[in-house]
Amino acid sequence: MDNSIFLVGLNHKTAGVDIRERFALTDVCNKELWAIPCTESIRENIILSTCNRVEIIASGNENAEEELLASWAEAKHAPLDDLKPYVYRYKNDDAVRHLFLVASSLDSMIVGEPQILGQLKKAYQQAAHARKTGPILNRLLHKAFSVAKRVRTETAVASNAVSISYAAVELAKRIFGDLTQHRALLIGAGEMAELAAKHLIHFGIQTIFVANRTYQRAQNLAATFSGHAIPFDAISETLPDVDIVITSTGSPEPILRARTVSRVLSVRKNKPMFFIDIAVPRDVDPDVNSLDNVYLYDIDDLKEIVEENINNRRDEAMKARQIVEDEVTTYEKWLKTLELQPTIVDLIERNESIAMAELEHTCRHLHCDEDMKQHLTAMITSILHKINHDPLMYLKNENSHANQLERINTIRTVFGLKE
Repeated sequence: MDNSIFLVGLNHKTAGVDIRERFALTDVCNKELWAIPCTESIRENIILSTCNRVEIIASGNENAEEELLASWAEAKHAPLDDLKPYVYRYKNDDAVRHLFLVASSLDSMIVGEPQILGQLKKAYQQAAHARKTGPILNRLLHKAFSVAKRVRTETAVASNAVSISYAAVELAKRIFGDLTQHRALLIGAGEMAELAAKHLIHFGIQTIFVANRTYQRAQNLAATFSGHAIPFDAISETLPDVDIVITSTGSPEPILRARTVSRVLSVRKNKPMFFIDIAVPRDVDPDVNSLDNVYLYDIDDLKEIVEENINNRRDEAMKARQIVEDEVTTYEKWLKTLELQPTIVDLIERNESIAMAELEHTCRHLHCDEDMKQHLTAMITSILHKINHDPLMYLKNENSHANQLERINTIRTVFGLKE
């Protein structure tokens, strides 16, 4: 049948970054350049190409799968045998299930991450713009988006921090609540500190100071967040003006001692301060934690929080997978109705044609007026509904001992419908 669903792809589980880069399709999935041509075998297709996965979703006949792989390899000017060892293949309900898992971020490197849904929506928009989609994939992708929404609404799979940086900011939110009225200081310009700063800004922090031993790096990072670079030796002067401090330097010894923080608290009139020490060795003397109105978390504390949250997400993922299974069943039922549709239409048209021809013949002989003709038409329409009811129920009966193709062939034979 031409309504089969195929999905071929590779991802972070099956291929290293060098292979994913080699077979990425980001440059050939636009209206001008599209890697996968629609053919007699491939009726519709969508290309999803991200840093962690390349997947092609298609609708077509039994030859579609091999054509998809051949076109993919050809688009990258690579031998097909170089691609095949890394590829997974799914068909029909397995393909639908995999797509729903991807859309719901249940197949991601970090379960629950939100980026993949946006990437899938963009992939669908590009395919639609290039006129590569039709009724099968249009319905499938919209269903995938609604499944993802159900998963995020009905489970906590996307809740709780699962990165060190995000965990740090979630802790800050617990302590201060609304972050819009607070200021932050980054000490060091490491990757995790930068990510934490991005999360802080996302949750409303208005002002960020950056200090680094290399002042130029501090300026570069501060410019990224429209923040303020300060000299490294000006940290003590700046501390009284900030509520959140994120440290990530390579210093072999603590750069913030308890006595320094104690003086800062005195200047701040004991307003609470939150320290996130991501550095190893630690930048903040552990004795700081003994001071009143100070919250100090180091990387081990954050790792414990992240691990707990990852476990929670795994539990929620089990609930989410059940939602996916329910929605796969719903989509498959809809897909099967497409195969029935031509026979349903032919059956109704055949019976209606016979009935209306007899009605015209009878009315000519009886010299019916318009009022009588309307009454006879209503009667025949009612009879047609009753005649059609049983064969239609037989066609749609999934519990029948005959499979769907057998039921279709039986109806077409019994009622003399053309092939």
